[in-house]
Amino acid sequence: MRLLALALTTALALPSLAVAQALPAMPTLDETPGQRTARRAAMTPPVLQEDAALQAAVASPTRPAADVARDVYRHPFETLTFWGLTPGSTVVEIEPGRAGWWRNILEPYAAATGGTYVPVNRPLESMGVADGTADMVVVARAFHNWHRAGRTEPYLAAFFKALKPGGVLAVEQHRSVDGLNPDQTAPTGYMPESHIIQAAVAAGFVLDARSELNANPADDRDHPYGVWTLPPVRTSAPREGNANDRPTPLTDAERAAFDAIGESDRMTLRFRKPA
Repeated sequence: MRLLALALTTALALPSLAVAQALPAMPTLDETPGQRTARRAAMTPPVLQEDAALQAAVASPTRPAADVARDVYRHPFETLTFWGLTPGSTVVEIEPGRAGWWRNILEPYAAATGGTYVPVNRPLESMGVADGTADMVVVARAFHNWHRAGRTEPYLAAFFKALKPGGVLAVEQHRSVDGLNPDQTAPTGYMPESHIIQAAVAAGFVLDARSELNANPADDRDHPYGVWTLPPVRTSAPREGNANDRPTPLTDAERAAFDAIGESDRMTLRFRKPA
């Protein structure tokens, strides 16, 4: 079922008092190429700074080859620069996963710059740092899982408590068409950008900036097995017990077409805990 057929939620108006900047329009599937170009041009680009330690961490020969191959889609140097990573930072990464894609950059960077990297899998049990001491909390591709489990609000509260005043909540998330019901998009791995923004603002954060660094206009979100149809997971057949999956496997031509899309269209957001 195409996501455009999903029921629309009530209009999601961003709280103007909590979000200081004028926000560019959210992406939609029916925007023209000219509209897409204008929207992307209006986004806040990262101001790239010379950070030899970060460049070295990204270029390190110890990074797995499979990780490096994904840099073309995930833009690690540019994304971390946009989020405001600086030498000596205390960085908490939430649910880094077994592969540890961000961990393989952040941990050696922290070691090289006198910082601290803290992986956290159960934030409601412990954030791994004293309250008000983290410089950055990194959340990558996780909000769809939290939404389904009802964990978004308590997790955001834990992040807010762990960050120091002025600290950054860094978010990368598969992005649905805006205005769709997150209850229906979350099982596909995608979330509406305005929903994430509203949840973070409700937790006390201020939206500092949005970027199109990790946008992918080729991703129409219409995939037989959700976002996992795309690289790097490349699911090609229905998964046992997953009622949302198409009941038939991909043909070779379909597999090639989804591979050609690349990784998902993603929002890249920077929130800040007020000083």
